[in-house]
Parts: sequence; structure tokens; C-alpha cells
Amino acid sequence: MDKFIIEGGRQLAGEVEIQSAKNAVLPLLAASILTDERVIIHKCPRIMDVLNMIQILNELGCRTDFDGETLIIDSADAANHEIPSALAKELRSSVFMLGSVIARFGRARIAYPGGCDIGLRPVDLHLKGLKSLNVNIAEEGGYINCNCGKLIGADILLDCPSVGATENIILAAVKGEGRTLIRNAAKEPEICDLQSFLNKMGAKISGAGTSTVSIEGVRRLHGVEYTPIPDRIEAGTFLIAVAMCGGEAEICRAAADNIAALIHKLREISCKITVKNDKIYIKNGGTRRSLRMIETMPYPGFPTDLQAPVTALACISEGSTVIVENLFETRYKHVPELIRMGADITVRGRAAFVRGVPRLHGADVVAGDLRGGAALTLAAISAEGMSSVTDLSHIDRGYSGFEYKLASLGAKIRRIRV
Repeated sequence: MDKFIIEGGRQLAGEVEIQSAKNAVLPLLAASILTDERVIIHKCPRIMDVLNMIQILNELGCRTDFDGETLIIDSADAANHEIPSALAKELRSSVFMLGSVIARFGRARIAYPGGCDIGLRPVDLHLKGLKSLNVNIAEEGGYINCNCGKLIGADILLDCPSVGATENIILAAVKGEGRTLIRNAAKEPEICDLQSFLNKMGAKISGAGTSTVSIEGVRRLHGVEYTPIPDRIEAGTFLIAVAMCGGEAEICRAAADNIAALIHKLREISCKITVKNDKIYIKNGGTRRSLRMIETMPYPGFPTDLQAPVTALACISEGSTVIVENLFETRYKHVPELIRMGADITVRGRAAFVRGVPRLHGADVVAGDLRGGAALTLAAISAEGMSSVTDLSHIDRGYSGFEYKLASLGAKIRRIRV
């Protein structure tokens, strides 16, 4: 097990480049099996979730190879329709493979997926959507078994705008017969990226980014060379880091429009932010007014994946902040650890009531999930004294070289094996 050793209390300065979006790359990897031609993904981050998804592709019979930051996938010889239990349980996004594996082989078998324990994330919407496309589904012994003679387009209404269900239905319907409509679809930028990727492969998809996505099934998809969108959550994490520590930084290869809700909040608390093309410049002299009220919402609302880092920011902002987590019911694992660092937080149900303190102090804390681990790291680099953050396997799922990027901005942080 690894942990960070952090000496806090330093302002940040410099520039950092944002990786490709984890939540965009994973469905693109799932989509790669829809063709028997070569797929090339540039700027592919070597984070654990991506490496686990690549391993799933290998188990299905694909050949994968990294050339620097470029991933090359050849699925011409893929023949296996079963996603290994051990890998599925490590990676929530393994469920994306259902739609694409069914579309390629007419059947699929997968163990119920894992990932961060941040609350119930049922796959019911995924399965309901696939059933609408003429997929027969049997659930037994912790496995989902799918069979389909022919995928047939359908008019599908999602009970809620689930990102995963929207993407999974797209991945199946793209090679179905006829037209599929997904109503009440999720609008996240990563869905737009999946549409762009598949359309470059020869798909006929429109409406991504709106509440209705239309898919005209095609018989065949071809290879593609593609660069995914930048990671809006990583960009937001580094913006919050500067807001907490003070200083100034340039966040390069970032899509400001995709984190407009966060940028609006940071400007409210006194951060100076300017945007030019794919660069975001942030400056904070050290004062932080109250964040007042934040509610996580589906895109374009405030992203749930930035709730933990912004909670850490609220801990050292003036006055009181109310944070409401509307998407996941157990996404406050970082709160007891922040309290160990001197934070004043009370959680009642889905709401966290944060009363700002002048500063946090160093402590030994444990990362309980991906974004909570990032939040504790930011708290530590802004705190007085020494801290350690243990169980970096969570952080490594979503951030590539996190400590090196923070160190390049002036944070005093190092990784050790324990």
C-alpha cells in the first residue's frame, strides 16, 4: 500500500496539463470492440480504471499496446463474450462492456460491477434499456447473462438521466436494426464525446448533450484515430487546489465550459479566473468568502465528482456552507477524515453543514474513495504541518501522476510504500 507524505502550508504557482477524461476514455474503450479494425486513442491516461478496462479487452481477445501516450487496440481476433469476475468487481465501468459485447457477439456475461463504494448505483436502467432492444437477460449467482438474436431499435424512456445507462444503450443500439430514441438521456460532455467517437467510426448518432439521443443502426463500424476530451474533474480539482492554497496557476488543455458551475462558485469566493481557448488561469490571494450553498446535480449542474474537493475548500472558507449530495447517498466518507484535520462539519442525511475555520492542521488520514482521496490530499497541502494520506489505490483509479503535478505547482508531497 502507498501513501502520500505532505508538508502543508505552501502557495501554489505554475502550470499543469490536464489528462484525457477518465469518464470519456472508459466508454471509448468499450466501444473499440464494436469494430474488427484498429482503434487508436491518443493521450490515453495510464490510470488504474483505464488499465483495468484494457485488461478486460485483453481477456476478450483484443490486442492492446501503448506507444507513449497513444493506445492501440486491435480487436480483430476478439472472440470471448465473458467479462472476468475479478476485473468486473474492480471497475464499475465494466458494465459499459455489456452493450458493446452484445452488439459484437450477440451475447455477454458479466459479474455485477464494482468501483468506489459511494452508494447504490443499480444497473437496473442499463438492463431495462437493453431489454427494450430485444436482449434476453437472466441474473443468477451474481452474474448478468445476456443473449440476443438481433438488436432491434426502440423508443426508450429512462426513469432518470443516468450517464452509464445512456452510454450503454448507445453502444448496443449503434449496430441494431432501425432507429433507437433515448428520452430523458443524460447530457454530460462525455456522452457527446462518445457520439463523436462512434460517428467517426461510421455510426449515425445525433442529439448527445440534449435530453433526446437518436441512433440509426448501422451494419458495420470501421477503425478510428481519436483524442478524447480533457478531464473536467481533474481540471476542477487543480482549480480548487489553488483556491485552497492561494497563489496562481494556468490549467492547460482544459474545457472551461464543462466546469462552468465550479468556475462560477470560485469567482463568487474571490478567485480571479480568466479563460482563453483551452487554458484556465486562476489567481487567489488567500481570502475565501463563503460558498453558501452547493447542490450536486446532473450536468450542467454542479458535478458530484467535485463534491468532496469543494467540501475541503468550504472547510477553510469564511462563514458557513451547506452542501447537498443529490446523486449518491454515502458520498461523505471524507468528512470524518477532514474533521481529524480540524474541520467543523456536521452531516445530516444527504446534507453537510460546514463552518469555516481559519486553517486545517496536519493529520494521518485514509482515502476511502477516489474523489474523497483527492479532497484529503488538497486539504493536506493547504494545512499547517505534516500529513499522510493512505490507500492511494483509490486516487490512482482516476488521477495520473497526481503527486507530480501537485509538486510541479510547489506542493511538498511525496509517495512512499508502506
